[in-house]
Amino acid sequence: MDLRPISADSHITEPPNCYIDYIEPKYRDVAPHIVYKEGVGDTYVIEGMDNPIPMGLVAAAGKAPEELQLSGARWDSLHRSGWDAKYRIADQERDQIAAEIIYPSVGMMLCNHPDFAYKRACMKAYNRWLLDYASEDRQRLIPLAQIAMSSVDEAIADLHEIKRQGFAGVMMSGTPAHEDYDSLDYDRFWRTAIDLELPLSFHILTGKSDAFGSTPRGPRINMFMSIIRGCQDIMGMLVFSGVFERNPGLKIVCVEADAGWAPHFMYRMDHAYDRHRYWMKCAELKKMPSEYFREHIYMTFQDDYVAFRTADLVNTKRLMWANDFPHSDSTWPHSQQVLAEQASGLTAEQRADILRNNVVELYRLAA
Repeated sequence: MDLRPISADSHITEPPNCYIDYIEPKYRDVAPHIVYKEGVGDTYVIEGMDNPIPMGLVAAAGKAPEELQLSGARWDSLHRSGWDAKYRIADQERDQIAAEIIYPSVGMMLCNHPDFAYKRACMKAYNRWLLDYASEDRQRLIPLAQIAMSSVDEAIADLHEIKRQGFAGVMMSGTPAHEDYDSLDYDRFWRTAIDLELPLSFHILTGKSDAFGSTPRGPRINMFMSIIRGCQDIMGMLVFSGVFERNPGLKIVCVEADAGWAPHFMYRMDHAYDRHRYWMKCAELKKMPSEYFREHIYMTFQDDYVAFRTADLVNTKRLMWANDFPHSDSTWPHSQQVLAEQASGLTAEQRADILRNNVVELYRLAA
């Protein structure tokens, strides 16, 4: 049994053929593809989105802070293990981790595409490619499918397909096509996810309110502080609208939004409900909001000293560490040094839960 940490949030780098070769034929001519742009480097161009996606930060794990830049990267300079699984295990070994839950990179930006039919086709293509990638070692590469949320009926059909394909869970689009996730219309979708035992993840930068490239107030670096807001909004919406009360088996993962803020967020939710619910309005809940948050919401984080230090104020069975490889915010290849410093105050049980056991239980992995 490999008892080393499992990363609850790692990524791939979609290769040039990811969408072109795997998308249904009617979309092949407009499939996302890589184009070299002078002064910008290799970029992913997506039909219907104004801004191409530079590859500079997508695979910048291990670089010194002064070397990080958005533009200028060429495909052959990126971590090969991001798109060629034959090299992935070696990078896991370098970081001394046992396995990774795999999320997309370009696919995060696709979540904000306005054409849901096109988005759904792209995500299905990505899912097919990812299955091939993860087939290299399904014990150490745990794939999560993407889903477009084009309609409730189509989303339910997609869940059944995702389950048949063997995915461990689902990465949601931050904004659905119709209504919002607090609508009662989505209860059929939540119940299907529960019945199929598919945890649902909301990742940063996949909703309109935290879309990368938004204009910050003040220096550009202030934008970094706001990218967790989209996930916070979704978590609050699910709690206050009674989604968890109506669907007690639902498991939601808040991904890469850190976790150190959770104790105060939970306290503030309780205060809002206790003091202001009669004039601000929300669902009538049988329990306090923090109780739903504590039970139903899992949180992934990589470099978050505060999350480890405040673990006793939340549910340590719902915290999951990640290395975010190969993105620019990754702790790779220094994860063990980071954990030695930040997790030193945990009990042995807490450490085992946060670094490994919670992921194993959530995704029903072989122990």
